[in-house]
Amino acid sequence: MELHVHDSHEGVSRTAAETVSDTVSENPGANLLLPTGSTPRGMYRELVRLYREGGLSLSDTTIFNLDEYLGIPRDHPESYRRYMQENLYRHVDADPARTHIPDAETPAPEEECLRYDAAIKETGGADLCVLGIGRNGHIGFNEPGSPFSSRTRVMGLAESTRRANAEGFDAGAAPEQAITVGMQTIFESRKVLLLASGPEKAEAVAAAVEGEVSPQTPASMLREHPDVTFLLDREAASALRREVA
Repeated sequence: MELHVHDSHEGVSRTAAETVSDTVSENPGANLLLPTGSTPRGMYRELVRLYREGGLSLSDTTIFNLDEYLGIPRDHPESYRRYMQENLYRHVDADPARTHIPDAETPAPEEECLRYDAAIKETGGADLCVLGIGRNGHIGFNEPGSPFSSRTRVMGLAESTRRANAEGFDAGAAPEQAITVGMQTIFESRKVLLLASGPEKAEAVAAAVEGEVSPQTPASMLREHPDVTFLLDREAASALRREVA
């Protein structure tokens, strides 16, 4: 595991975008597994900048999203399909036929999970998986207790996750369930990049980096991955016991 600490969220975002861009430059047909949420927005802004400056093309790249809320319309303001469209896809040359996200409106969610996981496998798996981290240590929507062997599945969301993601939902909390790529599906990615910014992520980062490797802190299992890098800002790294440069 590599640990890189930046002075700001902007530094994390630039380095993350450069890693994505380098991956695609080396292999234009690369498969990416990408996140949503507040932390990755800076990375997407940087990717759009690189595209506009002529240093990036996503036209041959296949992109899978990590998760989607179950049961909300595709055009809901808080849907992750909408998020990706507004933060990345409408600004770059990504091929719509190569961009994938779980179908939140499916009448058969278990079948959709099997289909989605199979689609990732059929394209050769992810060359690069970019993750955020929840305040309780979740990655994707793999909440505490998620087994390492889990694959794409329907996940009940923790109350803390629903409250943290409440903005934009009329009920004052996010939906109760989501479809998420599982721990094993993430682990099969050839390279993993985890991004964390802000003091509210500090305890989760410390548990993931220095705590027990346990399903109770899903992100801790990344320490067993052969090629994983944590990109942190100073605030997110503030609870670490080790010295950080």
